Parts: sequence; structure tokens; C-alpha cells
Amino acid sequence: MSAVRRALQTELEMRLKPQKVLLLFGARRVGKTVLLQHIIQNFTGKTLLLNGESMDTVRLLEDRSASNYQRLFSGIDLLCIDEAQHIPDIGMKLKLIIDEVMGIRVIATGSSSFDLQNKAGEPLVGRSIQFLLTPFSIKELVEATSAFEYMQQVEHRIVYGHYPELESIENEKYKQEYLNDVVDAYLLRDILAFDGLKHAQKMYDLLRLIAYQTGSEVSLDELGSQLSLSRNTVERYLDLLQKSFVLFRLGGFSRNLRKEVSKSSKWYFYDTGIRNAILRDYRSFSLRSDAERGILWENYFVSDRLKRNYNQRLGMNYYFWRTYDQQEIDLIEQSGDNLAAIEIKSGNKVPPAPKAFVKAYPDAAYAVLNADNYMDFVL
Repeated sequence: MSAVRRALQTELEMRLKPQKVLLLFGARRVGKTVLLQHIIQNFTGKTLLLNGESMDTVRLLEDRSASNYQRLFSGIDLLCIDEAQHIPDIGMKLKLIIDEVMGIRVIATGSSSFDLQNKAGEPLVGRSIQFLLTPFSIKELVEATSAFEYMQQVEHRIVYGHYPELESIENEKYKQEYLNDVVDAYLLRDILAFDGLKHAQKMYDLLRLIAYQTGSEVSLDELGSQLSLSRNTVERYLDLLQKSFVLFRLGGFSRNLRKEVSKSSKWYFYDTGIRNAILRDYRSFSLRSDAERGILWENYFVSDRLKRNYNQRLGMNYYFWRTYDQQEIDLIEQSGDNLAAIEIKSGNKVPPAPKAFVKAYPDAAYAVLNADNYMDFVL
């Protein structure tokens, strides 16, 4: 397939302004470095790309003084620092660079928001804009090929996910090895390295439990009981998994607390390939049970709606909806006072909106995403 142009590239290039820092978050291996390289290639001024994992970069920036940064970066129009969270006091250093080096623009990337955001966030208030790069969205893949070609591969992609490097791997065994390596060597390593976290097996077991319960309401007390962990520890682990862009949470939507569930949570994976890698389950979509197909289909399209939100910077909030008498909708999208409800089906059913939802929210839009019309929801 032709090279996939990232949807965020145009937005990042438009936001490059002197004395501003763009913070680009994203899990490892989702293509942050490649995106930086493309932006540099398109930029007409003088550029410099530094690797935050290199000790040479750390030493260059160690002297936190205006004179040092003016000497290093005078005449540079665009400074890019990849994996910037590895640089001590990176927030204060970036602030000093943009305050003292006139005309400079900065992009800094980080593979986890608990690293870069915590280290760079406060000093850069009012000076930075944050972005999230995810694995490929369906729209990005379609624009690189065609809707027809994508639709021929959709079941395969639901199993293996959208990590960019998979596009150059044709052998299924090698794809599985790649995803296993991403989980073991990158995602979990980054999480466990944070704050000296030592219970690697507990974190892995938690991910497996969430993988089996994807799209279902999850009890933190039950998870804690199964893992012999306190509720607070489970909450902390889930927070780390969110901040490292492995999982995301949907809360219950409610404006009527007596009838609607509001305190429960559902958990989804940013990438279904990562979910399947955690379970070491790469069975083809067609060989799975109806329930398993439904779980994967729902996760796949809920995550793609979030990618659409991030890529287009729509500012949406996302929830699920359920009443205590089990009327439910998979996805609620809220923008201001506007509500849109989406029910997700892996077959071709088109169920009507639940009566309680129509009564409570008569002005809300309602649609069913299914095997016949899913392309209408992703382009």
C-alpha cells in the first residue's frame, strides 16, 4: 500500500508558531518519529531533530541557561525532540528555549502522558498545545488505498489491529511475533518502569481480565479480589494503563440518577491487536463465537470514533448508557448540549432506540453501526 499520511500532520504543521511548543503524545511504535520526520521534510526553514533517549542530547541540554540554549539553537526555526520525557527538567528547559531563542518552534514527543505531561506540563501553561497520536485510524488507511480494499481486509484488521509497522509485514506468524513484542518489550516495560512499579505479573493479569471483559461494566472490587490487590491499587494500575495509551475508559452517561447507571465503567483497548496479543489469541474473526465477534467489533469501532475525535480535534466526550432495567446503548457522543447515540452490531441488525432513552433525550440523534453501513461512521 502507499504511505499512510497521518491525519494529525496537517494540524501540527498549521500549529507550528514561533515561541510555541507542540507536545505529541502516543504509545511506543505508533509512528511519532516517522511523523516528525515527515514534518521536518515539509518544513522550509532550518530544522534540528534530537533524540531524548540519547545521552548526547541530555548532556547538550544539561546546562539550563539562556546563553547555552542561544548558542545551541540560534538560527534553528524548528526544533524536534523525540522521547523528550527522558530529559531531566524537560518542562523548564523547553520554557527557557522558547523564551530565549527568538523565532524557534518546538515539537516534543513522549510515549506516555505520565512522563512528558507531568514533566513538561506546568512550566508550559499557555505556551504549549497537546496532541495524541494513535495507531492508524480507518480513515487514514482508506485514504492510503481505497474503501474497497479496506473492506476486504476489515476482519483481518480487527484481529491484528492498526500498528503502523504491521503494514509492511505480510506473514501472519511475524505479525503475531511483532504484537507480542510490542506488549512485552514496550508497553508493559514503560508502565513498569514508572515509579518503580514491581508487580509485573499483576499488571499483566489485570490486562488479561480487562481483555476478557472488554466492553462490559467492570467492578474494581471484583478485579481486586481476583488479583489479591486493593481497590486503590487496581485504580492506580488502570490509571497508568490509560496514561500509557493502552486502555481508555467510558463512564456511564446520566441526567437522571435514579434510573440511569452513572458510576460504572467500561474499558476498551486503543488497538484490538494489542488486546489479542495480551490474550495470545489470533484466531480469525470468522472462527470466533458470536459473543467474541461482538466484543472485538465493538472495541474496534468505539476506538475508531475516539481516533476521529483526536485527529479532527472535535472536543467530544464519550460514554455508554444503561438503565437499571437493562436498556442500553454502546456509545454516547456529547458535544456541548448535543447528544448522539450509536448502537454497535457485528451483524446487520438495526434495533430501535431504547424507549427510555427516547423519552429522556428526545432531541438526541440515534444510529446503528453494523456490518452493512460501518463505513458511514468512519470516513
